[in-house]
Order: sequence, then C-alpha cells, then structure tokens
Amino acid sequence: MTVGVLALQGSFNEHIAALRRLGVQGVEIRKADQLLTVSSLIIPGGESTTMAKLAEYHNLFPALREFVKMGKPVWGTCAGLIFLADRAVGQKEGGQELVGGLDCTVHRNFFGSQIQSFEADISVPQLTSQEGGPETYRGVFIRAPAVLDVGPDVEVLADYPVPSNKVLYSSSTVQIQEEDALPETKVIVAVKQGNLLATAFHPELTADTRWHSYFIKMTKEIEQGASSSSSNTIVSVGETSAGPEPAKPDLPIFQ
Repeated sequence: MTVGVLALQGSFNEHIAALRRLGVQGVEIRKADQLLTVSSLIIPGGESTTMAKLAEYHNLFPALREFVKMGKPVWGTCAGLIFLADRAVGQKEGGQELVGGLDCTVHRNFFGSQIQSFEADISVPQLTSQEGGPETYRGVFIRAPAVLDVGPDVEVLADYPVPSNKVLYSSSTVQIQEEDALPETKVIVAVKQGNLLATAFHPELTADTRWHSYFIKMTKEIEQGASSSSSNTIVSVGETSAGPEPAKPDLPIFQ
C-alpha cells in the first residue's frame, strides 16, 4: 500500500513519518498525475488559503475532485477538513476553492487565531473500539476549524465542548455576555462519510498513531470492496458480457 500526502504546504512530512512508523509508505503528491500512483490520500494541516492557491496554480483541483468521486479514501486534517467540506464559512475575502465531497459546513477558524491554539483530550469511542488504547485522544488544535452541521450520511466520530458564552451561527462565531449565556454545547471535530475521513485537529503532531492506523484499515476495506466488485464483473473467455462495459477505475491524467 502506498499512501499519498498532498505536499504543497503544511505538515506533510509529519504525516509521512507517522505512516512510516506503521510500516506504510507515504509519498509526496504535488502534481495531478502523481495521484495515479497512490491508493489513498492525506490532505494535511497548514494554511488552507495558501494551499488552495498552490493547488489552483498546479491545476490540482480537477484531479482531487475526481479522486474523491471515484471513491478513493481521502483523509483531511485541519486545513484538509476545510478542503473536503462542501460548504465553508469564516473564510478570507474572496473565499477559497474547495475539493468538496463531505456533506458538512465547516467554520474555517472557529477556535480563533494562532495564539488561541490548544491541546485537549477528546472522547473517541469508535477509534478506541477499533484501535484500542485510551478512551480519549490528545487533540492538537492549531487555528482549528470546526464542523457546524452535517448531512444525514455523515458519521460524527468526535466532538468538543464549547464554552457557554460561545454561540454558533452559520456565518460566524459570536461571543455573548455571560448573563445571557446559553447552556454548554458541542462542536464536531471528526467525521467520516463513505471514503472520506476528516479531523479538525492534527494527529500527525502526536506520538499516537491510532488515527493513521484507522485510515489505513479504512483504505484496505475500501480496496477490498472495490476488488470484490471487480471480480463479480469478470467474464470468462468465450462469454459475452450483458450490458455496457464497466468504467475503468483509473484516474484521467490531467496535463
């Protein structure tokens, strides 16, 4: 198995190092045709606007969208979560291009600026059920986004409590006076939908490789499912296939 890591900007080296600790090869992806060489992709944390501009410059968006549409496993961390979201708010003037595919609305810098970055233990029952280990995961939130809402097909894997004086709106995060404070609520910080996984925090910046292991197993399950589907369409020599020829699973090469 070879996992691609989008290497335009951000913590791609840290992801590759985490994969290496699990015995999996990670390769840097900077051009569209390099996606043909990998079975899955990680979009790392970084500065999402800068990453989007570089992706646009290298004409990567069409290939990334095709990769997602073909059902290839993709995991976005922090800025990668923003890339994968269908909808984003709190963006800089002019916005930024998105890959999409994940039916959710994400707030780009929900938790604040760089100086408001933090670490926190978050409850991860599904991760613990599959990977073992502690019932919590130490999340590293750096200018982190948060998911404000999700569609019916999106599975919530982790959330985080928000102070009672922080109110969520689709267009902004607003502080209100303590006397008018609402009951404590939670925002979503990890989700899964089909072939897509996304976390608002940075697992690559910790020694805990459970999220990377989770993604690797997710990739294997999707590959096995695709292989089984392909084997069911095999026609013996001398026989003819009923119906149209199935589409080839290879990605087109974008020049």
